[in-house]
Amino acid sequence: MSITKTICYCLLFSYTTAFISCRQSVSNTPKSSSTVNVTDFRGVEITLPKPAKRIICLIESALSGIYMLQAENQIIGISSGVYNKSTFAQYAVLDERIKNKTLPAPGNWDFVNIESIVALQPDLVIIWASQTESIESIEKHGIPVYGVLLKSVNDIYKEIHDFGIMTGKSQRADSLISYSRNEISQLRSTIKIAEIEKKNIYFMWTQGLLETAGTTSTVNELIEFAGAKNSCRTSKEHVVINKERLLDWNPDIIVMWYDPLKSPDDIVKLSEIQHIKAIKYKQVYELPSVFLCDLWTLKFPYAIKQLAKWCYPTSTEGLNMDTEKQKMLVKLYGEKGEKLIK
Repeated sequence: MSITKTICYCLLFSYTTAFISCRQSVSNTPKSSSTVNVTDFRGVEITLPKPAKRIICLIESALSGIYMLQAENQIIGISSGVYNKSTFAQYAVLDERIKNKTLPAPGNWDFVNIESIVALQPDLVIIWASQTESIESIEKHGIPVYGVLLKSVNDIYKEIHDFGIMTGKSQRADSLISYSRNEISQLRSTIKIAEIEKKNIYFMWTQGLLETAGTTSTVNELIEFAGAKNSCRTSKEHVVINKERLLDWNPDIIVMWYDPLKSPDDIVKLSEIQHIKAIKYKQVYELPSVFLCDLWTLKFPYAIKQLAKWCYPTSTEGLNMDTEKQKMLVKLYGEKGEKLIK
């Protein structure tokens, strides 16, 4: 072999080796520290090149979490329900754009305007995981989607934890989660009720007296955190019963979800259930506004404290609900929480 050919082969070998080495170096390079990775409630991994700065959130409770994280400036679209619900007044305090109705609302839990979403050019959309058709349409446009499904308190913690990562607010998310856990822990250490002494609570949804929550629901967790027992032992989230079953359960207390059209007095006056203990002793209560007692946000400890107060007034004598409300709003919403108190 000539000297010239030998030199050429040597050079080719050197270039090839260098190229392979370079490729290996690139492939082994770790992802950028700013890359965001979370797994949503569908089990789908969401990867963002950096924390999201243009977020469309089509879930009211999830939106509340983002405001708690103080990431409201990263919101460019909300659920239309925010403008229609009783929570509008509180969101108007939290965000001037909502107050002036200038923040786009391209959908809600049952309708999503895909064209409007695409036109807003979001880098993240937050939506219920059950809205599969809308999710598929959004993802076809290359837009990342985080699907939400909340069935337990731990799901709420996961949601806030993931939102903290996706918005670049992890430290605040961890702080708020710790706060909520501590609030529950302190309450449970105060209320130590023997099994035989636990109150039976019947929870009533706004759809009517005979619509309640089963054992696989957030409501059931709240009742148990309050040191009480759920009258409904059916392993479902939402349960429709008959009058005879309610009479048979004979609950100590009836707790109503907030209903602007009904009051506890309306339930106490129902002639067909006069024989149950909750009616006899006028132990029928209604949770405060939806905004204050949103069971699918980190505000759920407030509802638990209210349940405990109704069930065990002696054990919770030192618990002032007005003080608890003020403390919660300031902790969760910061300076804007003070405005919500007024």
